[in-house]
Amino acid sequence: MADEVNRFLGDSPARTIVKLIVVSLIVGFVMTVFDVRPWDVFYGIRDFVLDLWHRGFKALGAVGDYLVVGATIVIPAFVILRILSYRR
Repeated sequence: MADEVNRFLGDSPARTIVKLIVVSLIVGFVMTVFDVRPWDVFYGIRDFVLDLWHRGFKALGAVGDYLVVGATIVIPAFVILRILSYRR
């Protein structure tokens, strides 16, 4: 069981906890220096995903507009060509 835990953590549990504490202190210091709070990161990611979501649907709307504009020429041309080729 201990070997499985060590394999999962990558090291012994005590050494892993010490490494996590040291990295947490460094990251916390850097975030404090740049005045970044955890909620700022969370809201930034959330806003990024929402903005991407809304822009994506806006892009799909533009594709739909292109489809309708193109169809106003292509569909009548297709029907006319089918009628002309039907006579043969």
